[in-house]
Amino acid sequence: MYAIIETGGKQYKVAEGDSIRVEKLGAAAGETVTFDKVLMVSNDSGLTVGSPLVNNATVTATVEEEGKNKKVIVYKYKAKKGYHKKQGHRQPYTQVKIDKINA
Repeated sequence: MYAIIETGGKQYKVAEGDSIRVEKLGAAAGETVTFDKVLMVSNDSGLTVGSPLVNNATVTATVEEEGKNKKVIVYKYKAKKGYHKKQGHRQPYTQVKIDKINA
């Protein structure tokens, strides 16, 4: 059984027991979060596709940790002008473990 959920402007394929990194949710470790934007659910009875969302379907997950990804270097440069700018960015994330798919 798996589902496709949307959170943080991105879509994720999840199954029970999976551990995924999503955009920062602002929840502390150990808290339970519920994703209610479920786009599709696959189970024993077949495939259910929402238009755009599946009615009465939710995915429950537990927050494992919050952190930051590896640093990405942004380097801007203009030839022959003496302009260069170096900047770093670390995107925050929340790692969650999928507990149950309710469909």
